[in-house]
Amino acid sequence: MTKRVFLEAHNIKNPYFGFGQFNYHLIKGLYTANVDDFKMVIHAKDITKLKEEFGDYFEYKKYYSHRRYPLFGIRKKYDVWHSLNQNIKIEPQSVSPYLLTVHDVNFIDEVSSDAQHHRNLRFQKKLNRSTAITYISEYAKRSTHQYFKVPKVPEFVIYNGNPIQSTKIEGGFVPKYTTKRPFLFTIGECTPRKNFHTLVNMLKELPEYDLVISGNQNTDYAKEKLAACIKFENLEKRVILTGKINAIEKQYYLKNCAAFVFPSLREGFGIPPIEAMRFGKPVFLSNNTSLPEIGGKHAFYWDHYEPKYMADALLKGMATYLSKKDWYSEQYIKRAQSFDWNKAAKQYIEVYKTILHNL
Repeated sequence: MTKRVFLEAHNIKNPYFGFGQFNYHLIKGLYTANVDDFKMVIHAKDITKLKEEFGDYFEYKKYYSHRRYPLFGIRKKYDVWHSLNQNIKIEPQSVSPYLLTVHDVNFIDEVSSDAQHHRNLRFQKKLNRSTAITYISEYAKRSTHQYFKVPKVPEFVIYNGNPIQSTKIEGGFVPKYTTKRPFLFTIGECTPRKNFHTLVNMLKELPEYDLVISGNQNTDYAKEKLAACIKFENLEKRVILTGKINAIEKQYYLKNCAAFVFPSLREGFGIPPIEAMRFGKPVFLSNNTSLPEIGGKHAFYWDHYEPKYMADALLKGMATYLSKKDWYSEQYIKRAQSFDWNKAAKQYIEVYKTILHNL
């Protein structure tokens, strides 16, 4: 009888957010791997679109929101159940071999550090039922062990891949929002942990640069703290807020920026810096959580967020980069290419096989 691996991947419906990106690119990598010794079942809302792209390589089960409630959980038993992120509420009713992928435990800082908080209890329950656990970074693994009781099961660190494979842009393309001056670029949902207001404070010390910030800006942080900071520093003409952007627009900014800047306070992995390095661009990152692990030894890091310090570190880093621009660009590109979704998918397949063979 053919064994089946169930991929709880309904977050694939949000293609512009981290979990959606993870779901889609992992599934695409699993498709490329062309596995024939077991079958995979995708659990998603829009299965028609997925069938058009992947055909009958996968089996499909349609997502319904009521399955979030235990009484309506999925009853069919699968040989492996893979929960593709730690926030998923949908669980199997049966006791199945269970693989959990942990992206981060940032909810400890952002929601509550109380072990009895319902969010933390739900996550601990997922850990307890796990047959194996994968983490997207060593930091994600380390912080999970710091705050939770991790069962003695096989654990694996599997890095995400870089979704940008080609750096080519259609000739003459220019996005709606841009500048003719040298600019710094960053992207992400405008929330407090992204810490984007520190870039605005830094910008007043860097009169030669503009700043482009992309991502969802329909947030309280963007409308209040970030907007107030821009107004206070009188930088309305030098800070460009694009809102959400598509893939071509993002590639334009990555290709044309002077540097990529990412002062995030907490990242389970951090794909945007890898995307920037794929274009050979210098990256300036917070020296915390997973970012040093991802950025590597040739990235530049901020230890704190005092504006003059940040500006001086950027100018010094830019001078270092420009002194050997071709060499640094080559190193960045090599590092970006080392993060590969096809490689990651093969590692997940080996984890599936390990669990299946131990049944």
